[in-house]
Amino acid sequence: MAKPTAVRVMISSRNNQKFPYKGNGNATLSEIRADLAAQIEEQRLFGEQLFEVWINEPAPAREGSEDLWEACLDEVRKAELVIALYNGDAGWAKASGEIGICHAELKEALNTAPAKVRVLEMEPLAPRRKGDDGRRDDLFREYVESQHLFMGRPCRNGEEIIELCRETLREATAQMVRLGVREARKGKFYSGDALDWSRLDFRARQREMEGVLRRALEDRGGVTAKGDASGVFTPIRGYEVLFVCGAVPAPFSIPEAREGVNQLFLRDHQRAGELGGKRVGPVHLVACHRTITENQALRQLGFPDATVVSPPFGVYVADEVQKVQLVFLANCRDETSTLYQVQRLFDWIEQVGEGPLLVERAAARARIVQAIAREQTGKVKRAGR
Repeated sequence: MAKPTAVRVMISSRNNQKFPYKGNGNATLSEIRADLAAQIEEQRLFGEQLFEVWINEPAPAREGSEDLWEACLDEVRKAELVIALYNGDAGWAKASGEIGICHAELKEALNTAPAKVRVLEMEPLAPRRKGDDGRRDDLFREYVESQHLFMGRPCRNGEEIIELCRETLREATAQMVRLGVREARKGKFYSGDALDWSRLDFRARQREMEGVLRRALEDRGGVTAKGDASGVFTPIRGYEVLFVCGAVPAPFSIPEAREGVNQLFLRDHQRAGELGGKRVGPVHLVACHRTITENQALRQLGFPDATVVSPPFGVYVADEVQKVQLVFLANCRDETSTLYQVQRLFDWIEQVGEGPLLVERAAARARIVQAIAREQTGKVKRAGR
């Protein structure tokens, strides 16, 4: 019988720094990490080991072509879960002017797969070091702050680190199972719901895709705009952001498939009457039946000078002048995959701290479209004199 596969966990932190543990104020993080790793590996599921923990202290030597820095980053990439014990110390660096190893490990983990990362904050943070080390600490702290990571309650001793880590692993394992189930539900695009959607004509598929978007937003507390079934006011950061739902029911390269979404923001002023106060926007949310590239998204905006990123859900475009925001969800091949992409969008908004910026742009966009609407109304009145 094959040996069951264990979940690979990496614990990232400083080693030799002092932190209270078992009544000893001079205990080191290495001692805490060793006990933590042992307790994690003791956990069994149906009598078999559930977790395999990597910490650098007992790790075997690597081949001569791989230095310690690369070995640590390699372990970050291979781990299914990365737990970072954060105390503000960036760790050692290979050369002056470079970031510390703790900074590099966390950055690599977040770049590789943000969903596998958990950060536990230690209290108080380590004193800022001097010279180049101090500058590395400042960069590390600024980086962590910019990520807006949820760390839970701060840990004041080794016992609290171990307790919170156990709780975190338990919850992370459940989340991994749910994520795997969602991925499995999507199935293959040549069968099931995806095949049913592919059998529909353009217009019917477009209606299905837009309907799923609206239901997904309503499930998040959204309210359909009056007189405009494509618009849903969705709560974000104390505001109601108007998301206008659209769909590209075939490959983006087919002009007929894009007819329903081509530069929809040019008609935003027609929704001005719905906006005001805490109701802001619009933000255009477009489900794409297939993939979409940054260049295709920018062509919808009409000019290249804009913020454009490719998060896991698709492509996000933000124009900092007109405050137009376009969100394209890729591979919305059936109801489950579409719902999942909407979830990934809001997970990304929360994870990278985009919420306040999205709301700020949406509020500015509301003021812009209201000004355009007033000008258009004035033109009509002047023409009718």
